Amino acid sequence: MDLLQVADNVAREKNIDREIVIGAMEEAIQKAGRSKYGFDHDIRAQIGRKDGSIELKRYREVLEDGAEMENETAQLTLSQARRIKPDAQPGEFLIDELPPLDFGRIAAQTAKQVILQKVREAERDRQFEEFKDRIGEIINGVVKRVEYGNATIDIQGRAEGFLHREESIPREHLKTGDRVRAIIFDVRQEQRGPQIFLSRSHPAFMAKLFAQEVPEIYDGVIQIKAVARDPGSRAKIAVVSRDSSIDPVGACVGMRGSRVQAVVGELQGEKIDIVPWTEDIASFVVSALQPAEVAKVVLDESTKRMEVVVPDEQLSLAIGRRGQNVRLASILTGWDIDILTEAEESERRAEELRTRSGLFMESLDVDDVIAHLLVVEGFTKVEEITETPLEELNEIEGFEEEISKELQNRARVWLEAKQKELEEKQSALGLQDDLISIEGLTPAQILKLGESGIKDLDSLADLAADELVEILGDNQISIQAANTVIMNARAHWFTDENGTNDEGSAAQENAA
Repeated sequence: MDLLQVADNVAREKNIDREIVIGAMEEAIQKAGRSKYGFDHDIRAQIGRKDGSIELKRYREVLEDGAEMENETAQLTLSQARRIKPDAQPGEFLIDELPPLDFGRIAAQTAKQVILQKVREAERDRQFEEFKDRIGEIINGVVKRVEYGNATIDIQGRAEGFLHREESIPREHLKTGDRVRAIIFDVRQEQRGPQIFLSRSHPAFMAKLFAQEVPEIYDGVIQIKAVARDPGSRAKIAVVSRDSSIDPVGACVGMRGSRVQAVVGELQGEKIDIVPWTEDIASFVVSALQPAEVAKVVLDESTKRMEVVVPDEQLSLAIGRRGQNVRLASILTGWDIDILTEAEESERRAEELRTRSGLFMESLDVDDVIAHLLVVEGFTKVEEITETPLEELNEIEGFEEEISKELQNRARVWLEAKQKELEEKQSALGLQDDLISIEGLTPAQILKLGESGIKDLDSLADLAADELVEILGDNQISIQAANTVIMNARAHWFTDENGTNDEGSAAQENAA
């Protein structure tokens, strides 16, 4: 068969450039030529692009007289070259025509291997270029083989994808020949070729399925803001409409649930809660915890944590089986959620009232009525009483200017006594000034460090964040706050007389 016809067939079958196949053939002929004439020869082959003719030539480079010769077979001096070609110049090549090759069995086998290798490399490059920009796209394929729960998927005859069992839907058993849909979540160029990794459990897979089933999402009228999945069991998806006349939840559900049921069917019966998204995080959380009813939401924006209070009979529904409902709601909103019953919340508030009232009764030497009034007005620490303007204290029901002034005086006296006591304890423990003045820790926490043998800034800087949390208690400091404190303690390691240098900044980032 004509070489060009073979090249055309291979290029069409493998979906690669015809020129690559012809180049592979030329390399195979060159290799066969070198095996016949000697591997030191610079032998080059060329296949005619129009008639399929094969030209085999030997090239010899002309060097200056006296120049160092690296390959005497493929190079010759100017004097030697001019005996063959009188007008030869340094740098040019003398070209000799070689007779056509008579391929023997071994030479033909070698040529075939070279061609196959080149075609395989070109096919891999083509696959990588084709699929590297398709991450996040849903593909249709056929299960080619299954090994230990890991499935190899034939993607429309153009490539193979890998569906790891952890990326499959739990309790889903794929068999050879099954048609399957999955999302491309990663494409990597590895030594054995491009690896296309697929997933059916990824949240983006469900989002893409909705985009296929709901035209409003595909057109951008409805936007998917967040997705949370417990693959094969339950999922929550938050949607918002850019057109006030379109109900985003209704559009995703479809007529008689047809749209959402199509997605549920593809996800092996996974139950899906469709939640309206809103910028008001409290309202969003109430929707995300459905079907449970919520009585109250208390937010702490500094830590992105919230307490959600539900009626006693709604507790199990809000938490869900094995904490599924609250976990998915937390993923969907991006906030940590603590669920409390109304009884628990009431008991905790009462305990806080008792604790704070006791603090004010002890420190200010007042009765429980005044202490209770201060707590109800939102005071949590004695320092707040001294910092609050006298006019505001006077506005508290039952307070007069004399009472307010006396409370502030008592607060100052108590704080001064506490400060003196604190300084005495710090001195007794031998705490260094640099540790005492560190930002991010309270005086009580610094004393606790001293009692644990941490008495200067360097000793604090040597700690890891989890060690600091262990010393102070996880109810006293978060791991993020501990990291910040330790980096503040290490700051002086990376400064010179002129301030922080670049190397120091890099070191701090690495330490973080």
